[in-house]
Amino acid sequence: MDYSTILYDLEDNVLTITLNRPEILNAFNRDMLAEIIDALDKADADDNVRAIIVTGTGRGFCAGADLSVGGDTFNADARDDREDGLQRAGGGRLTLRIFECKKPIIAAINGAAVGIGATMLLPMDIRLCSTQAKIGFVFSRRGIVPEACSSYFLPRVVGISQALEWCYSGRVFPADEALAGGLVRSVHEPDDLLAAAQVIAREIADNTSAVSVTLIRQMMWKMLGSDHPMEAHKVDSRGIYYCGKSADVKEGVESFLEKRPAKFPLKVSEDMPEFFPWWEEREFS
Repeated sequence: MDYSTILYDLEDNVLTITLNRPEILNAFNRDMLAEIIDALDKADADDNVRAIIVTGTGRGFCAGADLSVGGDTFNADARDDREDGLQRAGGGRLTLRIFECKKPIIAAINGAAVGIGATMLLPMDIRLCSTQAKIGFVFSRRGIVPEACSSYFLPRVVGISQALEWCYSGRVFPADEALAGGLVRSVHEPDDLLAAAQVIAREIADNTSAVSVTLIRQMMWKMLGSDHPMEAHKVDSRGIYYCGKSADVKEGVESFLEKRPAKFPLKVSEDMPEFFPWWEEREFS
């Protein structure tokens, strides 16, 4: 797929996906949805991608949905390509794809992140922002409801009280409030933001087993919806059994004892354990 709304840059095992509609603060449309999903599909299939950074071009990260069609922006019945039945919201399709990603994702929030620009951040693993960032879950001020599965993700990321305050009010808040509320892990000067994200990405790419990281990502996110710690015990027991006899754990232990950098041989594309994935795919209805 040729990309017109994003940039795809892979360097030294770190992929940077840049939202690239700067003239309208990287507003989200159906082309951007399709292109981000395609980029994640490509990244998952490429063993050279060990970590992903998502950021925006210009002054904005993503200013939310492209409102150029006016009052019918969110009216599925007004679309030329409308299908029969209940329509899946595009934001949810995106965040579910991020949720299923096999590679760790770091958000570098360089500017305004509003609506889908804010909710797409939630299933990303680590979030950093610029001092110039402003974030808003503005749905109540547009007469709609939180989308992109954010009623699932946001309370799990920041807690139910903070999630409700931000969504009830629909107000746009600054970077320091995002930090205090637990939405981001750190705030940086604009010129330092991407470098800070790259430090985290490099730490992962240079020092860890790709298979371990993929398993860890899915274990952590999937267990947020579990009803008992026994479910985690079932999965981590399988993981320990598989990893304990793998070439990666042999290399990990030997490199530690020999005080040298590890060179893990296993690949996500070929060497995931037989029990992966252990969950059942959910159907939309």
